[in-house]
Amino acid sequence: MKKAILSFLLTFAVVGAWSATKPTKVYMYGFAASFNDSTVCFTDIQEVDSAYLDTKTKFLYSRDNYSYQLKEYLQGQGFKTPTCITVFATDRKKVEKQLAKMRKKYSNGKFIVKDIKAPDFTYEAIKNEE
Repeated sequence: MKKAILSFLLTFAVVGAWSATKPTKVYMYGFAASFNDSTVCFTDIQEVDSAYLDTKTKFLYSRDNYSYQLKEYLQGQGFKTPTCITVFATDRKKVEKQLAKMRKKYSNGKFIVKDIKAPDFTYEAIKNEE
């Protein structure tokens, strides 16, 4: 009986790992700010064809690494201490709405807003290592 239960659990774990993520087209943009000054940066909305989403939670696989891509780019441009986030959705209109809301929040005259255009910075898709 113990072997049967163990076998079932192992099979379930393997099948669960295979279905955990799937490649999907997503739209994303990045935002960076520094606690040392009033500069904020926005990237263009970018389409990433083979990003991986968790099939259950719809969360972007390795989202922190997308933010690190932006952080490394900005540090290479002289932005000393950026704190970066990556916002994504599978629907472009949803991301456009989120970006517009965020831009409005930071376009109040208290911040220096810089745009990062797509030719200068593009996200690289992160492959699922599972």
